[in-house]
Amino acid sequence: MRRRTVLAGLTAGLTALGAGSASAGARQVLHVRPGDSVQAAVDAADGPGTTIVVHPGTYREVVDVPADKAELTIRGAGRDPRATVIVFARANGTVKPDGTTYGTAGSATFTSAAPGLTVRDLTLANDWLRADHPDITGTQAVAAYVRGDRTRFENVRLPAHQDTLFADTTALDTFDRQYFRHCHIEGDVDFVFGRATAVFEQCRFHTLQRDVDFTPKGMVFAPSTARANPHGILAVRSRVTSGAEDGAYELARPWVPSYETPDWPSLVVRDTWIGPGIDAAALYTNMRDAYPWQSMRFREYRNSGPGAVISVPENRPQLSAQEATAHTPRAYLRDWRPYELP
Repeated sequence: MRRRTVLAGLTAGLTALGAGSASAGARQVLHVRPGDSVQAAVDAADGPGTTIVVHPGTYREVVDVPADKAELTIRGAGRDPRATVIVFARANGTVKPDGTTYGTAGSATFTSAAPGLTVRDLTLANDWLRADHPDITGTQAVAAYVRGDRTRFENVRLPAHQDTLFADTTALDTFDRQYFRHCHIEGDVDFVFGRATAVFEQCRFHTLQRDVDFTPKGMVFAPSTARANPHGILAVRSRVTSGAEDGAYELARPWVPSYETPDWPSLVVRDTWIGPGIDAAALYTNMRDAYPWQSMRFREYRNSGPGAVISVPENRPQLSAQEATAHTPRAYLRDWRPYELP
């Protein structure tokens, strides 16, 4: 199978990396153009408030934003996220030069542990394909592994297959907050997962066609929220669409890692259109039978669309109107206001 095309119609021939400070005290702005390295710009960022402007092109590299690069902005030079693509192909089971494998987190094209990170107007992709590597069984291939409090993604495309977006925290006992607005996230297995307090507003979650002979073919969400955290993943005013046949996918399953058995996964999907690709009669499934989804904090509220039809009520726990007041962007993000939130 040919690797999926993630960009078309690129411009080329732009000039090299530049940094400028217009006057004393001005915030640093770095420009990255085709032929340059985004990672080099991250390394060159020398203080809070630095902006890295990535010009249209494809940047085939791994980017890692360390924790000491606080309040960094990485953005595309234009508003079309398809024009600026950071992409790499690596999976959990890909072998390193030393003979070990990368693991799920290590497979990520983009990694950040920095507080106050903003990413906007570009694509972060992992174009590793199972069909190209039948010898590899660790097929998780992350586009973005995100930690750090007050992380904001706006108008960002995140295409991959398994484990596209790892929304994590910097430690097991921290409740780092992440906010995604107007983002497109696609994949086929657990492609939004992790223990962060993560709010998705006006986003699109798109399930891919998958050449397997079983159903469900995959799940959109796999939260692993800490038991002490009252807020896990919240999707609000969003859309769940599919490139697969009707009913091929389920919405979620709980992830309780062996190293985090106290977890109590939390997912609320509300005021969201759910398309026919989701099995409306069986919305959730188990990852391990020892942790059944029925014992988790999985709830819905006022969803619409063919995948939101409640035909088997016991399979679709709903919030009451009173309970829903505790599940808003403002409640989840607390004193952080990336926007004027409802």
